[in-house]
Amino acid sequence: MPETRRVPVPLALGGAVAIGVMTAVQARINGVLGVKVDDGVVAGLISFAVGLVALILVIACIPSARRGVVRLGQGIRHRRIPFWMLLGGACGALTVSTQGLTAGVLGVSLFTVGVVAGQTLHGLVLDRIGFGPAGVVAVTPGRIAGGLLALAAVAVSLAGDVLASVPLWMLLMPFATGVGIAWQGATNGRLAQQVGSPIAATLMSFIAGTVVLLIAAGLSIAVRGLPEAPPAEPWLYFGGFLGAAYILLGAVIVAHTGVLLMGLGSVLGQLLTSVVIDLIWPTAAGPALWQIIAMTAIAVASVVAARIRPRR
Repeated sequence: MPETRRVPVPLALGGAVAIGVMTAVQARINGVLGVKVDDGVVAGLISFAVGLVALILVIACIPSARRGVVRLGQGIRHRRIPFWMLLGGACGALTVSTQGLTAGVLGVSLFTVGVVAGQTLHGLVLDRIGFGPAGVVAVTPGRIAGGLLALAAVAVSLAGDVLASVPLWMLLMPFATGVGIAWQGATNGRLAQQVGSPIAATLMSFIAGTVVLLIAAGLSIAVRGLPEAPPAEPWLYFGGFLGAAYILLGAVIVAHTGVLLMGLGSVLGQLLTSVVIDLIWPTAAGPALWQIIAMTAIAVASVVAARIRPRR
């Protein structure tokens, strides 16, 4: 087997930042798509389905990925894989649905700050109980400080007229999405560890998410009626490709950066890109400029603090 060429750390870190950039852009695309079709759940289904098709095409071209999918199928058939490990995609369904329901109204920066807060706080809990593939991770002062700073960023985001202009559930959804993302990451990590293939675990996540979104979209249509006709602009369907792209990019570069550095780079890229998007393309209910700058700075500090390890 030929030796894998080592990617320079600065280049790999740039890839991690690119993951965050694509995540922020995807949130805005899915948010606009949700507004266009007047149904955030249907918009999430469209995005997830496009990502699933793109991922299947990529897997078909990579022999190691195909072998991983075979191991995944064998593990499911022989019941060597617990059923709960197959459900990570349900939280992915929550993510894209929330993007479609809220990001087009709240703006990407406010959406992202809520996600980071939920992800940081729930990640703290999951690490403490040892749910993730790394086992039990100690609760350090830095992690506690990161959680408190994440809550402070949320408090700043709710200042001013934001509470008066949008319903409370719309503000809580990004936080719930962050909670789900933390659980999804830990669950997919356990599944990838089980089958020896991050791409196969990602495929399972997309399949589960698509099934959940099909059911949710059916219920939404039954309650609210048919959505608007799909828009003609091709770029509104690009969110699914971005989702598949940044998951695959993460699977490639994590071996060169480590989980810690990749997570930090991706969140920084997501936060900074969300600020740029909201400054160029503001939403009616989005926060004021001072809120965008303040809550993003605090959220960045929360991520940095949560990832500082004390010296022995």
